[in-house]
Amino acid sequence: MGATVTTANSEEKTWGGGNEPMGASYGKLMMWFFIVSDALTFSGFLAAYGFSRFKFIETWPLADEVFTHFPFLHGVTAPMYYVALMTFILIFSSVTMVLAVDAGHQLNKKKVTIYMFLTIIGGLIFVGSQAWEWKNFIKGEYGAVETKGGSILQFVDKDGHRVALADFAVTLPEEREQLTRNKAKWFMEEPTLPSYSVAEVQAGFEAHPDLLIRTETITKEKKKEVLSRQESIARLKDATYVVEGANLIRNEYGSKLFADFFFFITGFHGFHVFSGVIINIIIFFNVLLGTYEKRKSYEMVEKVGLYWHFVDLVWVFVFTVFYLV
Repeated sequence: MGATVTTANSEEKTWGGGNEPMGASYGKLMMWFFIVSDALTFSGFLAAYGFSRFKFIETWPLADEVFTHFPFLHGVTAPMYYVALMTFILIFSSVTMVLAVDAGHQLNKKKVTIYMFLTIIGGLIFVGSQAWEWKNFIKGEYGAVETKGGSILQFVDKDGHRVALADFAVTLPEEREQLTRNKAKWFMEEPTLPSYSVAEVQAGFEAHPDLLIRTETITKEKKKEVLSRQESIARLKDATYVVEGANLIRNEYGSKLFADFFFFITGFHGFHVFSGVIINIIIFFNVLLGTYEKRKSYEMVEKVGLYWHFVDLVWVFVFTVFYLV
């Protein structure tokens, strides 16, 4: 009978909420469960990206040629500079979050407020920067044409520098009609008309003998293959569509899968950052109202800090996979 009572008391002590596994409270433990499950989700996305890139490695876009924009520096090629700056800002926001958590341990409301505010500003800058990067990616800069087989052809000068369609395409007196599923070949459709038709690009290319065509294929020197003038003219005859920028259907930079993964993975991460900013704002106002000071505990700041560090760590992997490798 005594053994039974001891067992019951033991079970109540173990499962009755008194114990804290690994010294973590219930809230922290649930946050860790969420982080682990979310980490597995991101791992699956990045693994799928890696598999697709390995399969189409010969035609995969080069990040140095895609992400070359920098705010207020129009026309200046700055490969990866702005992405590196975005990464630095997000990592710095993790530092301010660490300082906010440490100030919370000291029950220093003033310092928690300052560091939480800096963390929120860093998150907002990152989300805004990502939106700006998406805008440039979608809009495009140079334009290209797509062939019957789905290959992307870009235009360069004799020195290998990219040339925009607007720099050589001509304007022809032709009636242009937007493609719809009931009128187009193979039921293709287009949301808007491109700036130029295929005929206008072909006519402009023929009028500029110094232009060449660059294909999607990557050479051993890790550069895109440039065709001779004769090969360029022959290849351009297969063009069927003018591509400007990138979307979920076409991509002027190369493989369509690159754009699909870019939108999905960076968008999914951006949603996490935006959610983290909203949560941080809520916690920030609670700090201002003295909610945690009354509780004599800033554990909520620590829990949201775990989420914020996770989001920053995920971006390090996304940055490495998409932009560096």
